[in-house]
Amino acid sequence: MTPLHTCAGTGPGEAHFAVFTDHEEAAAAARSFPLPGCRTVRHPSGRPWLAGHWRDDEAVTVRAGGAALAVIGCCPVEADELRHRAARLRDLAEVDALARSLPGSFHLVAALDGRTRVQGTASGLRLVFHAEIAGTRVVTTRADVLADALGLDPDPAELAVRLLWPAPYPLFETSLWPAVTAVPPQDAVVVAADGRGWRHTRWWTPPEPVVPLAEAAAPVRAALQEAVGARTRQGGVVSCDLSGGLDSTSVCFLADRSPARVVAGTWPGRDPADTDLHWAELAAGHLPDVEHVVWDADASPLVYDGLLAIDDLLDEPTIGVMDRARALHHLPELAERGSRVHLTGIGGDHVAWCSEAYYHRLLRTRPVHALRQLRGFRALWQWPLGGTIRALADSRPYGTWLADSANLLRRPAASSSVGTGLGWGMAPRFLDWVTADAERLARRALLDAAATATPLHPDRGMHADLEQIRSTTRVIRQWDHMAARAGLPMASPFFDDRVIEACLAVRPGERVTPFRYKPVLTAAMAEVVPEPCLRRTTKATASMDASNGLRENRAELLALWEDSRLERLGLVDGAELRRLARRPASPGLSDAVLYSTIAAEVWLRGRSRSRGGSRTCAP
Repeated sequence: MTPLHTCAGTGPGEAHFAVFTDHEEAAAAARSFPLPGCRTVRHPSGRPWLAGHWRDDEAVTVRAGGAALAVIGCCPVEADELRHRAARLRDLAEVDALARSLPGSFHLVAALDGRTRVQGTASGLRLVFHAEIAGTRVVTTRADVLADALGLDPDPAELAVRLLWPAPYPLFETSLWPAVTAVPPQDAVVVAADGRGWRHTRWWTPPEPVVPLAEAAAPVRAALQEAVGARTRQGGVVSCDLSGGLDSTSVCFLADRSPARVVAGTWPGRDPADTDLHWAELAAGHLPDVEHVVWDADASPLVYDGLLAIDDLLDEPTIGVMDRARALHHLPELAERGSRVHLTGIGGDHVAWCSEAYYHRLLRTRPVHALRQLRGFRALWQWPLGGTIRALADSRPYGTWLADSANLLRRPAASSSVGTGLGWGMAPRFLDWVTADAERLARRALLDAAATATPLHPDRGMHADLEQIRSTTRVIRQWDHMAARAGLPMASPFFDDRVIEACLAVRPGERVTPFRYKPVLTAAMAEVVPEPCLRRTTKATASMDASNGLRENRAELLALWEDSRLERLGLVDGAELRRLARRPASPGLSDAVLYSTIAAEVWLRGRSRSRGGSRTCAP
């Protein structure tokens, strides 16, 4: 392939790039395309194929005859192996098998006889977008660079949808600009050689959840070991969260088996009842080669800290801004200790556990087993009997549930989680500060989606699992951007596609049970993590950090709603938000109901600041 070209001044940050067909119109579009960084891989013609920003160790690009392949992200594939795959490529549909075989987390780009195919990850951690620019279809890994190239402002209707708490599938997966098309995580986009025609093609489906737990433990362990190994195989120093929970503890022990030297960091909670430090120290006692750093609990940022100072360029609002200061606080010191990547246990809750909604189907297929388990869930989550029966009897299709939700956006929050736990998910709602205009726009979007929406899987349990994975990775995706920009990339091995597949394949009746805590992970890690460290059955909530953050950041939250961008658009009642900022102890505020509104406001402010700057990359 034509060698990579690196622009001087490329700074830290995770990989972002655009893909162009080998066509004159595409080359013209590329010359003025706004991208953060300007590395280029060219077609044999000399026209740009890939242009953007990535580190040397993030990209493998090869060409063989009329085929080319690029893997950009974290993937331990060697160039010779990828070149061999390219040489055998006869149809772009064959890339499906390649995508499903490689470990790690990455974008995969293929070109064959002029046609181009681009995909991200099934987890949604790496996304793909496309739009027509100057008569040609351009594909990118960020929606905002396409919007900037087209000179677009975000659609108020899309912003209104983001104010829902929560925004349900598929509404949270659309782009903020109708002219920019989002590619669903399970799909790839294929662009014709002329740069005009395009289509989405499905490359991933979830596994059938039929594997017994006893058989699943080894594949889950192997997949997670391979995911951690993809980040640690090069040696050097890596850092890990060590909260004492099963997820981060598992990652730490796997990293300790690698060629890398491990630095583990623990944040004790402010709450005296928080037992994280106890469990972290127990794990550290079995890791003599790991450097264990314990942060000062009182020195760590609170939820809502630093909202006005956020200057990250994000391509969509994210509730991750609430915890940005906390998530990044420890990274500079870990980088000073030599860490080149920071591993988290995020995702273990989403893949090693699963939704109780599987029992909606299991009650009909395995009633004796399901009834026994459901009695346990009722006791565990304090589900009322009447609500449980109604939830189990509710057989509405997903589209009907979505349409019904559109007409109940102002109802109070449910007093029990049973409807969410056994249903299609948490029903969206609006809070008092959202205007009638915003409600009208969001209701229209919900009804439009309901007319054609199908669930992510016919089984509402698998649908709920996939929705939770995909909604969470959209937050982690933005945290990854923030962390890389701060100088220490983050990685969440549990969200690698191969790990997700191994976990989702386990029988749901064995994966989620009221009588065992994360049985999949404890079974998989039995040969890696000492038995005493696997006994924990609790999880810290950091609720004190959230409530204290509301109180101590009262002035900053008040300033956030002064000259509110959302208020200018007529989507929120600024006076009501300013009143709440003065009363942080108001009932309900501690339940994160402000998150989606703050996320949209912070994002709009960031967009306003960035419009004056230039991000143009001329390949």
